[in-house]
Amino acid sequence: MKLNIREKDFPTRNKFVYLNAANVALMYTGAEEVISQWQKDVAQNGSNNFNENAEENVFTGLHRAAGRLINADPESIAAGSSATELLCSLAWAVFPGKDQNVISTEIVFPSTVYPWQRVANSTGCEIRLVQEKNNFIQIDDLIELIDRNTAVVSISHVEYANGQAFDLELLAEATHDHNALLVVDATQSAGAIPIDVQESPIDVLVSGAYKWLCGPFGAAFMYVAPHLLEKLEPGLVGFRSHENMWDLDGGRIKYPVTGRKFEFSTMAFGSALGLAESINYINDLGVDNIFEHNHRLAQRLIEGLQARGAEITSPLVGEDQSAIVMAYFEHNNPDEMINSLNQDQVFVSCRGKFIRFSPHIYNTSENIDKALAAIDTCIVKP
Repeated sequence: MKLNIREKDFPTRNKFVYLNAANVALMYTGAEEVISQWQKDVAQNGSNNFNENAEENVFTGLHRAAGRLINADPESIAAGSSATELLCSLAWAVFPGKDQNVISTEIVFPSTVYPWQRVANSTGCEIRLVQEKNNFIQIDDLIELIDRNTAVVSISHVEYANGQAFDLELLAEATHDHNALLVVDATQSAGAIPIDVQESPIDVLVSGAYKWLCGPFGAAFMYVAPHLLEKLEPGLVGFRSHENMWDLDGGRIKYPVTGRKFEFSTMAFGSALGLAESINYINDLGVDNIFEHNHRLAQRLIEGLQARGAEITSPLVGEDQSAIVMAYFEHNNPDEMINSLNQDQVFVSCRGKFIRFSPHIYNTSENIDKALAAIDTCIVKP
């Protein structure tokens, strides 16, 4: 199915070839407009329109949009300024102790494991990182580390460094067999890969906005499974944490039994409104359709790169594959190649000795062909 992407949705999509969603995606114009309108209104009218009622309910749209995205009850969604902020609050809420361990991978993006490391520095909890083999994590190696003392398995749904996607249903089963929690950072998958927290019973999921969701910096969301909402006390609290946020009494705090208990303070509220708008856009396109679109582009790219002698270090087939394509060109300096590509208006990322390509909804087959043609002009062959 062809995605119905309008020119006004991403006005610069035809001005250059942008294959860099795994870094920062192009923002959906509708999100940009909502953010600008909110900022302008507050700048010109103060709290005349953004009054107490508006501020109290400012995250309602994001709760609904994110809930629809991952098939969750909107009441189980929390809004925040970043995925890291939400993860930090969660880590202190779970507070794994001295005789427990937290499992992640050695190639995970640091923010997925640092919050647990910070708690471990205080409690003595053990951090176990699964070792990579040829830049790949064997899921059996990850599962093997889980034991009766495991409190949390904290992973990225898709590894930023190689594009490997994990089987969430399998990991949830293995984690729950040991009464541990599965915490998933979906920043590199939400909006690009279908996620259903009912089919894959994840305990907690967080996602930033500015990658595959085509949203802004300064907003994120977190899903907390209903069975945890009454048990967990947030690590970060503020005046919004009380069940009635405008009952301003510093002598007590009673948390709501919803995701709102993790929404503790003021933030750039316009960013949250913009994220809701971008997720609604993604939902309307259909994540299944987006996944198929991105997969076709990634396959076209992989075939073209391999024909030019590149070694692809990302998964090539099966459920491990995502739209992130990591390529290594022997005898070529990746920084020099990327500089040359930038001059040809092709934008990608450098990760060590690898070049990372990440096509998304605004890209076309013609974009892939232009990128491959630009590579032809800069590649050095032995």
